[in-house]
Amino acid sequence: MDHKELDVWKNSIEFIIQIYKLTKSFPQGESYGLIQQLRRASISIASNIAEGSGRNSPKELIYFLHLSLGSVSEVETQLIIGRRLNYFQDLDFYLNQLIMIRKPLTGLIRYQKEKQAKK
Repeated sequence: MDHKELDVWKNSIEFIIQIYKLTKSFPQGESYGLIQQLRRASISIASNIAEGSGRNSPKELIYFLHLSLGSVSEVETQLIIGRRLNYFQDLDFYLNQLIMIRKPLTGLIRYQKEKQAKK
């Protein structure tokens, strides 16, 4: 499976760009805190999809897809913190973007598990 053909991977790449743009407006004091954490975790979503797709084992693919799903939850938490600190206004926009990643990612995990169970 080529990860670059997956819509969930493409959406997660676009999400990374949005996170980088968002965090440019965060206070300078967050350079090594929330900015770095949000960027790292958002990158982890796409990176784990890619790494899992590059593995030779369906079991490893599922493992890395779960890691990606964990990063989605991590980003969600960090965005909520950033909003509560009044670093930005439109939390719903970013949470909706995460839904657009979480749902197909969950579906892909389910599909891969069913595919593996049939073997």
